[in-house]
Amino acid sequence: MKCKLVLAFMLVALLGTVNSLPAFSASPVQIAVNGETVAFPDAVPFVEPGTSRTMVPARFLAEALGLSVKWNEQSNQVTLKKNETTILLSIGQNHALVNGKSVALDAPAVIRNGRTMVPLRFIGEALDAGITWDAERNLVNVTTPFQQGTWIWDAALIQTEPDKILAFASENQVTSLYLQFDKSVPSSSYEQFIRKAKEKQMEVEALAGRPQWALPAYQDQIRTFISWVKAFNEGVEPDAQFAGLHFDIEPYLLPEWKTNQQQVTLQWMDNMRLIEREAKASGMKLSVDVPFWLPMVKVPGTSYSFSAWLLEKVDTLVIMDYRNTALGRDGIVANANAILREAHTLKKKVIIAVETAPNSEGDFTSFYESSTEAMKTELQIAREQLSRFSSFAGFAVHDYTSWAALTKKSERLR
Repeated sequence: MKCKLVLAFMLVALLGTVNSLPAFSASPVQIAVNGETVAFPDAVPFVEPGTSRTMVPARFLAEALGLSVKWNEQSNQVTLKKNETTILLSIGQNHALVNGKSVALDAPAVIRNGRTMVPLRFIGEALDAGITWDAERNLVNVTTPFQQGTWIWDAALIQTEPDKILAFASENQVTSLYLQFDKSVPSSSYEQFIRKAKEKQMEVEALAGRPQWALPAYQDQIRTFISWVKAFNEGVEPDAQFAGLHFDIEPYLLPEWKTNQQQVTLQWMDNMRLIEREAKASGMKLSVDVPFWLPMVKVPGTSYSFSAWLLEKVDTLVIMDYRNTALGRDGIVANANAILREAHTLKKKVIIAVETAPNSEGDFTSFYESSTEAMKTELQIAREQLSRFSSFAGFAVHDYTSWAALTKKSERLR
Protein backbone atom coordinates (compact mmCIF):
# COMPACT_ATOMS: atom_id res chain seq x y z
CA MET A 1 0.00 0.00 0.00
CA LYS A 2 2.86 2.32 0.88
CA CYS A 3 4.44 1.80 -2.55
CA LYS A 4 1.13 2.62 -4.27
CA LEU A 5 0.78 5.88 -2.32
CA VAL A 6 4.34 6.87 -3.17
CA LEU A 7 3.68 6.21 -6.86
CA ALA A 8 0.42 8.12 -6.65
CA PHE A 9 2.03 11.24 -5.23
CA MET A 10 4.90 10.93 -7.69
CA LEU A 11 2.39 10.95 -10.55
CA VAL A 12 0.48 13.90 -9.15
CA ALA A 13 3.64 15.96 -8.84
CA LEU A 14 3.72 15.97 -12.63
CA LEU A 15 0.78 18.31 -12.55
CA GLY A 16 2.39 21.22 -10.69
CA THR A 17 4.51 24.20 -11.76
CA VAL A 18 8.02 24.13 -13.08
CA ASN A 19 9.89 25.95 -10.33
CA SER A 20 13.27 24.37 -10.94
CA LEU A 21 13.66 25.41 -14.57
CA PRO A 22 14.85 28.81 -15.75
CA ALA A 23 12.31 31.32 -17.01
CA PHE A 24 11.31 30.43 -20.55
CA SER A 25 10.65 32.68 -23.47
CA ALA A 26 7.14 33.23 -24.75
CA SER A 27 7.81 31.03 -27.78
CA PRO A 28 6.33 27.52 -27.93
CA VAL A 29 8.03 24.97 -25.71
CA GLN A 30 8.91 21.50 -26.97
CA ILE A 31 8.75 18.40 -24.76
CA ALA A 32 10.84 15.28 -25.35
CA VAL A 33 10.23 12.06 -23.40
CA ASN A 34 13.14 9.62 -23.41
CA GLY A 35 14.66 11.42 -26.38
CA GLU A 36 11.46 11.30 -28.46
CA THR A 37 9.79 14.64 -29.15
CA VAL A 38 6.14 14.54 -28.11
CA ALA A 39 3.80 15.58 -30.91
CA PHE A 40 1.12 18.11 -29.95
CA PRO A 41 -0.99 18.33 -33.13
CA ASP A 42 -3.60 20.89 -32.12
CA ALA A 43 -2.47 22.56 -28.86
CA VAL A 44 1.18 23.17 -28.11
CA PRO A 45 2.86 23.70 -24.72
CA PHE A 46 3.28 27.33 -23.74
CA VAL A 47 4.73 29.45 -20.95
CA GLU A 48 2.52 31.97 -19.22
CA PRO A 49 4.27 35.38 -19.33
CA GLY A 50 5.36 36.58 -15.92
CA THR A 51 4.77 33.27 -14.15
CA SER A 52 7.17 30.93 -15.98
CA ARG A 53 4.53 28.22 -15.69
CA THR A 54 4.85 25.72 -18.52
CA MET A 55 1.41 24.50 -19.53
CA VAL A 56 1.22 21.18 -21.36
CA PRO A 57 -1.65 19.35 -23.12
CA ALA A 58 -2.54 16.60 -20.66
CA ARG A 59 -3.50 13.86 -23.11
CA PHE A 60 -0.43 13.79 -25.33
CA LEU A 61 2.10 14.14 -22.53
CA ALA A 62 0.32 11.60 -20.33
CA GLU A 63 0.20 9.03 -23.13
CA ALA A 64 3.93 9.56 -23.77
CA LEU A 65 4.51 8.86 -20.08
CA GLY A 66 2.41 5.68 -20.13
CA LEU A 67 -0.78 6.97 -18.51
CA SER A 68 -4.24 6.39 -19.91
CA VAL A 69 -6.46 9.47 -20.20
CA LYS A 70 -10.24 9.91 -20.09
CA TRP A 71 -12.14 13.21 -20.39
CA ASN A 72 -15.58 13.80 -18.87
CA GLU A 73 -17.13 16.76 -20.63
CA GLN A 74 -20.14 16.98 -18.33
CA SER A 75 -18.09 17.30 -15.14
CA ASN A 76 -15.11 19.07 -16.75
CA GLN A 77 -12.76 16.44 -15.33
CA VAL A 78 -9.83 14.49 -16.72
CA THR A 79 -8.80 11.09 -15.32
CA LEU A 80 -5.23 9.82 -15.59
CA LYS A 81 -4.52 6.19 -14.78
CA LYS A 82 -1.39 4.07 -14.50
CA ASN A 83 -1.41 0.59 -12.97
CA GLU A 84 -3.30 0.88 -9.68
CA THR A 85 -3.09 4.69 -9.47
CA THR A 86 -5.97 6.95 -10.56
CA ILE A 87 -5.72 10.75 -10.68
CA LEU A 88 -8.78 12.96 -11.14
CA LEU A 89 -8.32 16.59 -12.17
CA SER A 90 -11.09 19.18 -12.30
CA ILE A 91 -10.71 22.22 -14.53
CA GLY A 92 -10.06 25.39 -12.52
CA GLN A 93 -9.51 23.63 -9.18
CA ASN A 94 -6.25 23.73 -7.22
CA HIS A 95 -6.38 20.13 -6.11
CA ALA A 96 -6.45 16.64 -7.58
CA LEU A 97 -7.92 13.39 -6.29
CA VAL A 98 -5.35 10.60 -6.09
CA ASN A 99 -7.04 7.26 -5.42
CA GLY A 100 -9.78 9.27 -3.74
CA LYS A 101 -7.46 11.42 -1.60
CA SER A 102 -7.23 15.19 -2.14
CA VAL A 103 -3.79 16.56 -3.07
CA ALA A 104 -3.09 20.29 -3.46
CA LEU A 105 -1.76 21.65 -6.77
CA ASP A 106 0.17 24.88 -7.29
CA ALA A 107 -1.92 25.81 -10.31
CA PRO A 108 -5.22 24.62 -11.77
CA ALA A 109 -5.73 22.80 -15.02
CA VAL A 110 -7.19 24.97 -17.77
CA ILE A 111 -8.73 24.49 -21.21
CA ARG A 112 -7.10 26.16 -24.20
CA ASN A 113 -8.01 25.57 -27.84
CA GLY A 114 -10.23 22.70 -26.75
CA ARG A 115 -7.43 20.90 -24.90
CA THR A 116 -6.90 20.35 -21.19
CA MET A 117 -3.63 22.03 -20.22
CA VAL A 118 -1.83 21.14 -17.00
CA PRO A 119 1.19 22.80 -15.37
CA LEU A 120 4.41 20.80 -15.53
CA ARG A 121 6.76 20.71 -12.51
CA PHE A 122 9.71 18.96 -11.02
CA ILE A 123 9.51 15.99 -13.38
CA GLY A 124 12.69 14.44 -12.01
CA GLU A 125 11.34 14.33 -8.46
CA ALA A 126 7.74 13.61 -9.41
CA LEU A 127 8.24 10.58 -11.61
CA ASP A 128 11.71 9.66 -10.40
CA ALA A 129 12.82 10.94 -13.78
CA GLY A 130 15.43 13.36 -15.02
CA ILE A 131 14.69 16.78 -16.50
CA THR A 132 16.97 19.11 -18.42
CA TRP A 133 16.39 22.39 -20.24
CA ASP A 134 17.81 22.97 -23.72
CA ALA A 135 17.67 26.76 -24.07
CA GLU A 136 18.78 26.82 -27.71
CA ARG A 137 15.88 24.60 -28.78
CA ASN A 138 13.38 25.77 -26.13
CA LEU A 139 13.10 22.08 -25.22
CA VAL A 140 12.35 20.29 -21.97
CA ASN A 141 13.95 16.84 -21.92
CA VAL A 142 12.18 14.31 -19.72
CA THR A 143 13.60 10.90 -18.88
CA THR A 144 10.92 8.68 -17.36
CA PRO A 145 11.34 5.85 -14.84
CA PHE A 146 13.06 2.83 -16.27
CA GLN A 147 11.47 -0.31 -17.60
CA GLN A 148 10.95 -3.34 -15.41
CA GLY A 149 10.59 -6.73 -17.05
CA THR A 150 10.23 -10.39 -16.14
CA TRP A 151 10.03 -13.74 -17.92
CA ILE A 152 7.04 -16.09 -17.84
CA TRP A 153 8.40 -19.44 -19.03
CA ASP A 154 5.37 -21.48 -18.04
CA ALA A 155 2.75 -20.07 -20.38
CA ALA A 156 0.09 -22.33 -18.86
CA LEU A 157 0.08 -19.95 -15.89
CA ILE A 158 -1.84 -17.39 -17.94
CA GLN A 159 -4.71 -19.88 -17.91
CA THR A 160 -4.53 -20.85 -14.23
CA GLU A 161 -3.49 -17.59 -12.53
CA PRO A 162 -3.63 -14.63 -14.93
CA ASP A 163 -4.94 -12.18 -12.35
CA LYS A 164 -2.35 -13.29 -9.82
CA ILE A 165 0.46 -12.71 -12.33
CA LEU A 166 -0.79 -9.27 -13.27
CA ALA A 167 -1.39 -8.24 -9.65
CA PHE A 168 2.17 -9.23 -8.78
CA ALA A 169 3.54 -7.46 -11.84
CA SER A 170 1.58 -4.31 -11.10
CA GLU A 171 2.68 -4.34 -7.46
CA ASN A 172 6.30 -4.49 -8.63
CA GLN A 173 5.96 -1.81 -11.33
CA VAL A 174 6.57 -4.29 -14.15
CA THR A 175 6.21 -2.72 -17.59
CA SER A 176 7.22 -5.65 -19.82
CA LEU A 177 6.30 -9.33 -19.66
CA TYR A 178 8.31 -11.83 -21.71
CA LEU A 179 5.76 -14.58 -22.26
CA GLN A 180 6.81 -17.91 -23.75
CA PHE A 181 5.06 -19.20 -26.84
CA ASP A 182 3.44 -22.57 -26.14
CA LYS A 183 1.29 -24.31 -28.76
CA SER A 184 -0.65 -26.12 -26.05
CA VAL A 185 -1.99 -22.82 -24.68
CA PRO A 186 -5.06 -21.62 -26.63
CA SER A 187 -4.74 -18.39 -28.56
CA SER A 188 -7.75 -17.08 -26.68
CA SER A 189 -5.81 -17.30 -23.42
CA TYR A 190 -2.97 -15.25 -24.87
CA GLU A 191 -5.47 -12.73 -26.23
CA GLN A 192 -7.26 -12.29 -22.90
CA PHE A 193 -4.02 -12.07 -20.93
CA ILE A 194 -2.38 -9.51 -23.22
CA ARG A 195 -5.50 -7.36 -23.20
CA LYS A 196 -5.58 -7.36 -19.39
CA ALA A 197 -1.85 -6.61 -19.25
CA LYS A 198 -2.22 -3.63 -21.57
CA GLU A 199 -5.04 -2.30 -19.42
CA LYS A 200 -2.45 -2.16 -16.65
CA GLN A 201 0.05 -0.39 -18.94
CA MET A 202 2.21 -3.50 -19.51
CA GLU A 203 3.58 -4.73 -22.82
CA VAL A 204 3.83 -8.44 -23.59
CA GLU A 205 6.62 -9.80 -25.78
CA ALA A 206 6.45 -13.24 -27.39
CA LEU A 207 9.29 -15.30 -25.91
CA ALA A 208 11.00 -18.31 -27.44
CA GLY A 209 14.39 -19.83 -28.02
CA ARG A 210 16.81 -22.65 -27.29
CA PRO A 211 20.57 -23.08 -27.81
CA GLN A 212 20.00 -25.06 -31.02
CA TRP A 213 18.31 -22.05 -32.62
CA ALA A 214 21.78 -20.78 -33.46
CA LEU A 215 22.24 -23.69 -35.86
CA PRO A 216 21.04 -23.71 -39.49
CA ALA A 217 19.09 -26.96 -39.06
CA TYR A 218 16.69 -25.14 -36.72
CA GLN A 219 15.75 -22.20 -38.94
CA ASP A 220 12.37 -23.77 -39.67
CA GLN A 221 11.53 -23.69 -35.96
CA ILE A 222 12.42 -20.00 -35.85
CA ARG A 223 10.20 -19.29 -38.87
CA THR A 224 7.34 -21.28 -37.32
CA PHE A 225 7.52 -19.25 -34.11
CA ILE A 226 7.60 -15.91 -35.91
CA SER A 227 4.80 -16.97 -38.26
CA TRP A 228 2.63 -17.94 -35.31
CA VAL A 229 3.15 -14.57 -33.63
CA LYS A 230 2.44 -12.70 -36.87
CA ALA A 231 -0.73 -14.72 -37.50
CA PHE A 232 -1.84 -14.21 -33.91
CA ASN A 233 -1.36 -10.43 -34.10
CA GLU A 234 -3.21 -10.25 -37.40
CA GLY A 235 -6.17 -12.09 -35.88
CA VAL A 236 -6.72 -9.90 -32.82
CA GLU A 237 -7.37 -6.25 -32.08
CA PRO A 238 -4.36 -3.98 -31.35
CA ASP A 239 -5.07 -4.06 -27.61
CA ALA A 240 -4.40 -7.82 -27.57
CA GLN A 241 -1.31 -7.98 -29.78
CA PHE A 242 2.22 -8.95 -28.79
CA ALA A 243 4.45 -5.87 -28.65
CA GLY A 244 7.53 -7.66 -29.91
CA LEU A 245 9.60 -10.78 -30.39
CA HIS A 246 11.92 -11.86 -27.58
CA PHE A 247 14.62 -14.48 -28.17
CA ASP A 248 16.65 -16.43 -25.62
CA ILE A 249 18.99 -18.59 -27.69
CA GLU A 250 22.27 -19.03 -25.70
CA PRO A 251 24.32 -21.20 -28.12
CA TYR A 252 27.30 -21.14 -25.76
CA LEU A 253 25.50 -23.93 -23.89
CA LEU A 254 25.99 -26.24 -26.87
CA PRO A 255 28.89 -28.73 -26.86
CA GLU A 256 29.90 -27.32 -30.25
CA TRP A 257 30.66 -23.95 -28.65
CA LYS A 258 33.63 -25.48 -26.85
CA THR A 259 34.95 -27.34 -29.87
CA ASN A 260 34.29 -24.83 -32.68
CA GLN A 261 33.14 -21.48 -31.32
CA GLN A 262 33.92 -19.61 -34.54
CA GLN A 263 31.71 -21.88 -36.63
CA VAL A 264 28.82 -21.67 -34.16
CA THR A 265 29.18 -17.89 -34.07
CA LEU A 266 28.95 -17.67 -37.86
CA GLN A 267 25.85 -19.86 -37.85
CA TRP A 268 24.33 -17.79 -35.05
CA MET A 269 24.93 -14.69 -37.17
CA ASP A 270 23.09 -16.25 -40.13
CA ASN A 271 20.11 -17.08 -37.95
CA MET A 272 20.09 -13.61 -36.42
CA ARG A 273 19.98 -12.11 -39.91
CA LEU A 274 16.91 -14.26 -40.57
CA ILE A 275 15.31 -13.14 -37.30
CA GLU A 276 16.08 -9.49 -38.06
CA ARG A 277 14.47 -9.70 -41.51
CA GLU A 278 11.36 -11.41 -40.18
CA ALA A 279 11.02 -8.99 -37.25
CA LYS A 280 11.28 -5.95 -39.51
CA ALA A 281 8.73 -7.44 -41.92
CA SER A 282 6.31 -7.98 -39.04
CA GLY A 283 6.72 -4.46 -37.67
CA MET A 284 7.45 -5.82 -34.19
CA LYS A 285 10.38 -4.74 -32.05
CA LEU A 286 13.12 -7.28 -31.44
CA SER A 287 14.77 -8.13 -28.11
CA VAL A 288 17.49 -10.71 -27.46
CA ASP A 289 18.92 -12.07 -24.20
CA VAL A 290 22.73 -12.20 -23.99
CA PRO A 291 25.35 -12.86 -21.29
CA PHE A 292 27.28 -9.89 -19.93
CA TRP A 293 30.59 -11.33 -21.17
CA LEU A 294 29.54 -11.34 -24.85
CA PRO A 295 31.83 -8.38 -25.77
CA MET A 296 34.75 -10.78 -25.35
CA VAL A 297 33.43 -12.80 -28.31
CA LYS A 298 34.50 -11.29 -31.63
CA VAL A 299 32.90 -11.47 -35.03
CA PRO A 300 35.00 -14.13 -36.78
CA GLY A 301 37.89 -12.62 -38.70
CA THR A 302 37.52 -9.19 -37.06
CA SER A 303 38.18 -7.37 -33.80
CA TYR A 304 34.54 -6.22 -33.65
CA SER A 305 32.64 -7.53 -30.65
CA PHE A 306 29.72 -9.84 -31.28
CA SER A 307 27.61 -7.89 -28.78
CA ALA A 308 28.01 -4.73 -30.87
CA TRP A 309 27.12 -6.69 -34.00
CA LEU A 310 23.96 -7.94 -32.29
CA LEU A 311 23.06 -4.44 -31.13
CA GLU A 312 23.00 -3.38 -34.76
CA LYS A 313 20.37 -6.04 -35.48
CA VAL A 314 17.99 -5.62 -32.53
CA ASP A 315 16.05 -2.91 -30.74
CA THR A 316 17.02 -4.02 -27.24
CA LEU A 317 19.57 -6.33 -25.67
CA VAL A 318 18.75 -7.85 -22.31
CA ILE A 319 22.01 -8.52 -20.46
CA MET A 320 21.90 -11.56 -18.21
CA ASP A 321 24.01 -9.83 -15.57
CA TYR A 322 23.47 -12.49 -12.95
CA ARG A 323 25.20 -11.12 -9.86
CA ASN A 324 23.75 -10.24 -6.45
CA THR A 325 25.90 -7.19 -5.69
CA ALA A 326 25.88 -3.89 -7.57
CA LEU A 327 29.47 -2.85 -7.00
CA GLY A 328 32.87 -4.49 -7.15
CA ARG A 329 35.03 -5.85 -9.97
CA ASP A 330 32.51 -8.63 -10.65
CA GLY A 331 29.36 -6.72 -9.74
CA ILE A 332 26.29 -5.79 -11.78
CA VAL A 333 27.65 -2.37 -12.73
CA ALA A 334 31.12 -3.49 -13.80
CA ASN A 335 29.77 -6.37 -15.87
CA ALA A 336 27.25 -4.18 -17.70
CA ASN A 337 29.60 -1.36 -18.65
CA ALA A 338 31.00 -2.77 -21.91
CA ILE A 339 27.66 -3.45 -23.61
CA LEU A 340 26.15 -0.22 -22.29
CA ARG A 341 29.01 1.74 -23.87
CA GLU A 342 28.48 -0.04 -27.17
CA ALA A 343 24.75 0.56 -27.05
CA HIS A 344 25.30 4.24 -26.24
CA THR A 345 27.43 4.60 -29.36
CA LEU A 346 24.92 2.71 -31.50
CA LYS A 347 21.92 4.52 -29.94
CA LYS A 348 20.30 1.28 -28.79
CA LYS A 349 18.69 0.28 -25.49
CA VAL A 350 19.85 -2.23 -22.89
CA ILE A 351 17.96 -3.93 -20.06
CA ILE A 352 20.00 -5.28 -17.13
CA ALA A 353 18.67 -8.62 -15.82
CA VAL A 354 19.27 -10.28 -12.47
CA GLU A 355 18.45 -13.78 -11.23
CA THR A 356 16.19 -14.94 -8.39
CA ALA A 357 16.21 -18.68 -9.13
CA PRO A 358 18.85 -21.13 -7.83
CA ASN A 359 21.96 -21.11 -10.00
CA SER A 360 24.53 -23.89 -10.19
CA GLU A 361 27.29 -21.35 -10.89
CA GLY A 362 27.20 -20.14 -7.29
CA ASP A 363 25.19 -18.14 -4.77
CA PHE A 364 26.80 -14.89 -5.96
CA THR A 365 24.89 -15.20 -9.25
CA SER A 366 21.39 -15.02 -7.74
CA PHE A 367 19.31 -13.33 -5.06
CA TYR A 368 17.75 -16.72 -4.32
CA GLU A 369 19.42 -16.97 -0.91
CA SER A 370 18.81 -13.29 -0.19
CA SER A 371 15.60 -11.23 -0.11
CA THR A 372 13.59 -8.88 -2.29
CA GLU A 373 14.64 -6.00 -0.03
CA ALA A 374 18.31 -6.78 -0.65
CA MET A 375 17.67 -7.04 -4.38
CA LYS A 376 15.91 -3.67 -4.43
CA THR A 377 18.81 -2.10 -2.55
CA GLU A 378 21.42 -3.46 -4.94
CA LEU A 379 19.40 -2.50 -8.01
CA GLN A 380 18.98 1.04 -6.70
CA ILE A 381 22.74 1.31 -6.26
CA ALA A 382 23.24 -0.10 -9.76
CA ARG A 383 20.71 2.32 -11.19
CA GLU A 384 22.50 5.31 -9.69
CA GLN A 385 25.73 4.16 -11.33
CA LEU A 386 24.29 3.11 -14.70
CA SER A 387 22.02 6.10 -15.30
CA ARG A 388 24.94 7.97 -16.84
CA PHE A 389 24.45 5.79 -19.92
CA SER A 390 21.69 6.94 -22.28
CA SER A 391 21.47 3.31 -23.37
CA PHE A 392 20.40 2.07 -19.93
CA ALA A 393 16.67 1.38 -20.19
CA GLY A 394 15.92 -0.50 -16.99
CA PHE A 395 15.97 -3.84 -15.22
CA ALA A 396 14.47 -7.29 -15.64
CA VAL A 397 14.12 -9.99 -13.02
CA HIS A 398 14.41 -13.67 -13.94
CA ASP A 399 11.86 -15.07 -13.67
CA TYR A 400 8.26 -14.49 -12.54
CA THR A 401 7.90 -17.81 -10.69
CA SER A 402 11.13 -17.55 -8.70
CA TRP A 403 10.65 -13.81 -8.09
CA ALA A 404 7.18 -14.41 -6.65
CA ALA A 405 8.56 -17.23 -4.47
CA LEU A 406 11.37 -14.98 -3.21
CA THR A 407 8.82 -12.30 -2.39
CA LYS A 408 6.78 -14.74 -0.30
CA LYS A 409 9.87 -15.96 1.51
CA SER A 410 10.98 -12.39 2.23
CA GLU A 411 7.55 -11.53 3.65
CA ARG A 412 7.67 -14.52 6.00
CA LEU A 413 11.06 -13.48 7.32
CA ARG A 414 10.03 -9.91 8.11
